[in-house]
Parts: sequence; C-alpha cells; structure tokens
Amino acid sequence: MTELELLGPRAHGEPCGHAVLKAIAEDFQVDEVLDIDLSGAGEHLWLWVEKRELNTEDAARRLARAAGVPLRAISYAGLKDRQALTRQWFSLHLPGKADPELGAAESEQLRILSRTRHSRKLQRGAHAANGFTLRLTGLQADRERLDARLQSIAAQGIPNYFGLQRFGFEGGNLAHARHCVERGTLPEQRNARSRVLSAARSYLFNQVLAARVADGSWQRAQPGDLLAFTDSRSFFAAGEAECSDPRLAALDLHPTGPLWGEGPSPTGEATFVLEQRIGETETELATWLAEAGLAHERRILRLPIGGLTWHYPEPDILQLEFVLPAGCFATALVRELVDLLPAGQTDNPCVF
Repeated sequence: MTELELLGPRAHGEPCGHAVLKAIAEDFQVDEVLDIDLSGAGEHLWLWVEKRELNTEDAARRLARAAGVPLRAISYAGLKDRQALTRQWFSLHLPGKADPELGAAESEQLRILSRTRHSRKLQRGAHAANGFTLRLTGLQADRERLDARLQSIAAQGIPNYFGLQRFGFEGGNLAHARHCVERGTLPEQRNARSRVLSAARSYLFNQVLAARVADGSWQRAQPGDLLAFTDSRSFFAAGEAECSDPRLAALDLHPTGPLWGEGPSPTGEATFVLEQRIGETETELATWLAEAGLAHERRILRLPIGGLTWHYPEPDILQLEFVLPAGCFATALVRELVDLLPAGQTDNPCVF
C-alpha cells in the first residue's frame, strides 16, 4: 500500500522540498521522558540504556542473557526505532538477587548509562513523552517557506497519524492482519499478536483522521465529538458549549478518533456517521478487532508539538528539537515539511 493509503493527506500543504532522514543513527535521537521518582530500593533493577541501531526487543534479549534471567523478567515502557540513537529505561525483576554483572550486554550498540533499584517494574506506556532531536540532511528546500511552515505547525499542531513504522515494511503488518481476518485467527506469539492488532487499529484510525483532514475538521471540535486533553486517556462528549472551550485554541484539548474495539462508537451526530462509515468500509477488520476483546479507546486527532525549535547547522541541514506524547510519531511532523529521500540520494525525491 502507498503512504497516502496508509496515512492520509497532509494538512499544511505540499512539501517544502526534500531531504534525507537517518543517514546515520545520530540523525534520529530519542530520549524517553519518565515522570517516576525511583526509590533506590526494591527487587527491580532499572537501567537507563543508550542503544544505537538496535531495536528494543533485541536490547531486552541482550540484557536477559547477560543477567541470566528469562526474557519475561525484562520490562520496558515502549518500543523505540532501530535505525536511531535512543535512550530509554528497562527494568529487570531480580527478587532476592544482587545486581548482576551486565558487561556482556554492552557493545558499540548498547551502553548502560545508569542503574538504580525500585519497588515496582516498569510498565508499558509508563513514560510521559519522548524528546526528539532530528537532523534532516541533504536538504533542498525554500528556507523561508520552511520556516513559515514550522511556525504554522508550532501554532496549529499536525494530524496525529500513526507513522509508517506501525505498519511494517511495505505495510506487512497490516497485510498479516488481513490474512488473520481471512482465517479468523490471531497469532499465538504475544508480540506478533500485538503487532497485527495495533496495525489494524492504527489503519482504521488513520482512515478516520484522513477524512477529517480532507474536510478540515481535524483540529476543530464539533458536537458529537469526544474530546481529550493531550496527556490524558479519558475523554468527554462535546456539546455546543464544549466546542467553544478556549483550551481547544490553546492546543490543550482536542477532538479524538477511534481505536477500534468492542461496541459501537460512543460519538454522536456527524462524528458518529463518519466513524460508522469508515467501519462499514472495513467491516471484517473492525469485527475482527472487536472479537479480539479490545475495548474501544480514543486517540487525539491533533498533535501539538512541544518545545519545537529549529536551526540550520549547515546550509543543507535542518535540525529539529521537540517533545511528543508517548505513542506519537516524529515522522508525522517531518512529513508535513519535506519529502524524504533514501540515504545517499540527494535528488529525484521519492516518498517512503
């Protein structure tokens, strides 16, 4: 499937030019933001780990082997990109055990930056946000237009699309989900099951968001919407009064879209009609998600970009720094700026 089919239309206009992202790992840096006070004591050893060109699951396996514990004893808050330089937390469950020697886990790809004990394990989704430093190299763009675009994004936010990473190489995770739908099954392995369910939910969410970008309502509340704050998973119904809430203009409050699960959409009016229509175009996929026992959840349609700053270290390099809530994709911001070229290519842009 194409990028446009998996995501949807851009909100801020055509790309300002083209560039390369991830020519080297240091061009895509991620720092997990964890809002937890670690006690310094307990049966869980927490590790602050820097990894380069190594995905989170492989890092967890290395730590498990070095510590001599089963993989299930290793916990982490979220998955981070492989082709990147990332820093994130892991926890190891070590009841009644001393801190293990973990030197065997370290290499040029993985370094343990700090360690401390805590009474609880690290839960999935426990991190509050991720801080990003991105370098777009080989930049060929109108800088004045690019600066204006970034100022607009800082003021208005961007559509909160799930990025292409969620769907796997050439949409393989979504294709796997459709294969499971046809067979009426789910993968037995937990990680594979999570990947296909997430890909299917993300695709349906992106379809709803794409429709609202197309009609201009993605950042505007309308009666029947369910609204949520940026960092909250709870939501409430929007009537006429809620649609005028000043927190919408301040980018603190946002309309939401569906993460498909059991039961009908709890929205109303035009929002209900739209979400029902999207569900009907993918009836088998939506039914399969509901039968998997997933609860209906919501995700904000509009993504505010926290602390967005930018500069040009070199004439053909744009460096961006910003913070996003957990579960949101930095590539959704880049997509509103430029088309991306494969590393090593500097002309004839192609989108991927």
